[in-house]
Amino acid sequence: MADMVTMDLVSPEKLLLSDEFEMVVLPGAEGDFGVLAGHLPITSTLRPGVISIYEGDKEKERIFVNGGFAEVSNDKITVLAEEAIFVADLNRADLEQRIQDAREDEEDAKDDETRRRAAENQDHLKQLLEAMA
Repeated sequence: MADMVTMDLVSPEKLLLSDEFEMVVLPGAEGDFGVLAGHLPITSTLRPGVISIYEGDKEKERIFVNGGFAEVSNDKITVLAEEAIFVADLNRADLEQRIQDAREDEEDAKDDETRRRAAENQDHLKQLLEAMA
């Protein structure tokens, strides 16, 4: 059996995941990086993107994070995510409708602040849709 690395994934609401994996790929601010057991200690900010969890050569799980921090020390990863969503829980049709609604909200906005919030929401929803690819 391969050496394992433990990952704790925490969102503002709760501990979402705590388990052992062969490899975890994180969306670091400077680019994606993989973590195996025995990895050198590192702390990194995370950009919006997908955490990929592997068993052997197969991707077991995909989790979208909307930024946060990751700390790696030896055989442990701690991820503090601003938001985390299991990609398998996303619904393409629902996201596409929500993107269309956000686009309409942006077009109908009466002031700059409302327009900016609608554009941010639309960007976030598009990132979720891209995570499904």
